[in-house]
Amino acid sequence: MRRRSLMAAGLAAFALPALAQGLAGKTLNLIVPYPAGGGSDINARLAAPELSRLLGQPAIVDNVPGASGSLGVMKAANAPADGSALLLGSPMELMLTPLTLSSARYKAEDFRPIGVMAVTSMVLLARKDLGAGSVDELIALLRRPGTKELSYGSIGPGSLYHLLGERFMQQTGTKMLHVPYKGFAPLVNDLLGGQIDLVFAPLAGNVPDLLDAGKIKALGIATSAPHERFTAIALIRNSKGLDDFVYSLWAGIQVSHRVPEEAQQRLHTAFNQMMRKPELRRALELGGAKVAPEQSLAELRRDYQADMERYRAIAKSVQLRPE
Repeated sequence: MRRRSLMAAGLAAFALPALAQGLAGKTLNLIVPYPAGGGSDINARLAAPELSRLLGQPAIVDNVPGASGSLGVMKAANAPADGSALLLGSPMELMLTPLTLSSARYKAEDFRPIGVMAVTSMVLLARKDLGAGSVDELIALLRRPGTKELSYGSIGPGSLYHLLGERFMQQTGTKMLHVPYKGFAPLVNDLLGGQIDLVFAPLAGNVPDLLDAGKIKALGIATSAPHERFTAIALIRNSKGLDDFVYSLWAGIQVSHRVPEEAQQRLHTAFNQMMRKPELRRALELGGAKVAPEQSLAELRRDYQADMERYRAIAKSVQLRPE
């Protein structure tokens, strides 16, 4: 068994050389900007053993929570630029947090994407007894004279949940009360209990089960095509004035822009090999996400730039400012 292990390590090292000179044997540090147990943490723990095997290097998961994910992002930004520090990130902390948190001393441009692991659809959820069963009915309800102001929850100012609520009001000419929470669990609990009326949230985690049980309802989904499982949820983009309302939450691996191109390419090669493993793909899909299609570094950078510009434009249009 020891001989087979040594042979496997040797083959991995032969198949994919060291990321950069002097890096061989150095530990890969997968930085998660949130506590253990969340989506980013789960993705990191799926990726760590596979990247270790492919690159012939030990790998650890490093949870660095706090300040809307910015503490972990800053640790990744300031790490040695040798390709050993990998960030398990999303648009939330990479692109949105710097727009709302003055203590977040980094920009989205400080990172380069290595690969996207999964993409999760954003869905407009409502308490089960809300007097609207679709986006069009919701808009009509919000515009009806004398209607009590409805509330929508988020996981904090500047989060994608918050930004989509603001964008929805802007595009429909309606008004809702924003109620920020410190986490998704208390937000969902209040939606279940009727303390808040609505939330834009990822269609993942326990949300599918709550929908199946009829404990909450979905008014619309922010995708360009019907969801593979929840085909009955109407597309938000089909409602008047919302034809471009298509948003998703991706999660993947990034490195500092200071990491040499050769190291980025080698990490990217390992990432693509990892994502072809059926067991890992099934594990991601069990959480409700859709496995992202394989892309080149050029394609990843193009999409990253487009998302960055789009979210900044929305933040500017709703007058979002750092505090």
